[in-house]
Amino acid sequence: MAAPRRSRSLRNTGIPLAAAASPRPRGAGEPKLDADSELDGDPERELECGSCLSVESDEEQGGSAPWPRQPGERSAAAALLERCVAAGAVSQETLDLTCRRMPCFAKFSEMEEMVNMEAEINEIKLKTEMMQLENETADITHHFYLGKKCEILQDMNRHLEAILKEKRDLRKRLIKHRCQESLPIEATFHKCIVELLAEAVTFIEKLESHLQSVRSIPQVPHIMNNMDTTLSKTEVLMIELEELTEQILKWEELQKEVYSKNVCNTVDLDFGLSLT
Repeated sequence: MAAPRRSRSLRNTGIPLAAAASPRPRGAGEPKLDADSELDGDPERELECGSCLSVESDEEQGGSAPWPRQPGERSAAAALLERCVAAGAVSQETLDLTCRRMPCFAKFSEMEEMVNMEAEINEIKLKTEMMQLENETADITHHFYLGKKCEILQDMNRHLEAILKEKRDLRKRLIKHRCQESLPIEATFHKCIVELLAEAVTFIEKLESHLQSVRSIPQVPHIMNNMDTTLSKTEVLMIELEELTEQILKWEELQKEVYSKNVCNTVDLDFGLSLT
């Protein structure tokens, strides 16, 4: 993680990368840190100087043999910044604001944890949906309920078969004529039965006629209306017929008069011709 820190320090200082990467003699470009210098008045200049020192310390460590840093040991830049904070030249808030790092791979673990949590949540949701579906379709897919339904259907089928058998027997009995069977009636009452059958036949015929008349009762108003219309039409026709007969009689009288006049004229003409 030294490379991002170095790039951040170089970016903050505003020094070109070529100038920062080129080796310089120790003390050649180091800023002087006096109490009465520019550091007291300009905190940004102080930070630039601290970043330059951190770059130079990194270059020295990169150019020479790397000095193994003990765990918990502070760097020179950290010590310098601590002195500046203790002297009151720079506040800790300013350092915190200027030393923000742009993490490149810092949030990968968090993203991975979030993805894993989302996968677990989706898996739990899928399991709950499957359990709900199983609960809703338990009466369809479970063997226990299917067995009960099969038993109920079998009982219903047996009941329907029994009803169909009874229906067939009843149909056969109804189709078969009653007279083909032996009537459990004594011989002395056969005459009465025959008379009763004749009366039953006449009663049925009369009943049919009465039923037809009863059925035609709702149509009586319509029939009466039809009769009234036909009667009015016949009256109109009778009036027209009377007028026509009167016209015919008048025409006959006129024809007779005309004929008689013609006959008289011809007779007079013949008589005059005969006289001459």
